[in-house]
Amino acid sequence: MPVTTHRTRPFSASQRLPDTDRPLANHDPEEAGELLAGFIRRHPRLMILTGAGVSTDSGIPDYRDGDGAWKRKQPVQHQDFMESFHTRQRYWGRSLIGWPVMRNATPNLSHFHIADLELLNHSNLVVTQNVDRLHQKAGSRAVLDLHGRADEVLCMSCGYRCPRDEVHERCADLNPGFREYTATTAPDGDADLEVDFSDFRPADCPKCSGILKPDVVFFGDFVPKQRVTSALDMLKASDGLLVIGSSLMVYSGFRFCRYGKEWGKPMATLNLGRTRAEELVDLKLNARIGETLAAALRQL
Repeated sequence: MPVTTHRTRPFSASQRLPDTDRPLANHDPEEAGELLAGFIRRHPRLMILTGAGVSTDSGIPDYRDGDGAWKRKQPVQHQDFMESFHTRQRYWGRSLIGWPVMRNATPNLSHFHIADLELLNHSNLVVTQNVDRLHQKAGSRAVLDLHGRADEVLCMSCGYRCPRDEVHERCADLNPGFREYTATTAPDGDADLEVDFSDFRPADCPKCSGILKPDVVFFGDFVPKQRVTSALDMLKASDGLLVIGSSLMVYSGFRFCRYGKEWGKPMATLNLGRTRAEELVDLKLNARIGETLAAALRQL
């Protein structure tokens, strides 16, 4: 099966989500759960695609509002991180505040309910756009981290790998003054800290002094081809696709709806707000995620 590997990139700001001039119908969680349970009964072996909306109840902020617009400045770009020492200073400086929030987050009911779907044999694979590993902490076994994992760091020169906490502590030791700062947290281990980062000393690779980067696909980088191929193979073998907590504004996630439509796969979305796939899916549920999943599970 031919697969084109695309860069992780956002939906163009000049484009609009479908039907943005019309109010989006809100579903009561019980009603939405009944509709979702019916979808699952008809298509019992699903691939599930999850996004940031699944983790917001765990205290991890998301990037977009209900209409898919950015809530904040766009995240760091891969090329800028690799080429700009100042960008790396800023990234790791803000990470001293933002990373502990992600590290200490615990699964919420949505994660546990998605794990329950696997136990009931309704989930072939969870493909998550999140990098927080909360699906695994909740007990899901078949999980593909599409955009990588934030809890590990890689050297971009020699391939050295270590836990993120080790780099976090080294950065804190190298920059003791930054322990005093506080700021609101942002998505993916970032923080809204605006100070002078010019004296910040990022930790380098202990083996080769190369650039250390979280094992995460930054915007502008490529999702590894094997991950995409594995997910598409599972989608092809599944009865349908269920998207939970994603606006699908990034192509790396939206592609699965494109392929699903091409292959005639039934598709449903459960999200608080619009999605980019409004015109492609068979069932659109605009409802609270945890409560809707709970209601659906009661009927399965």
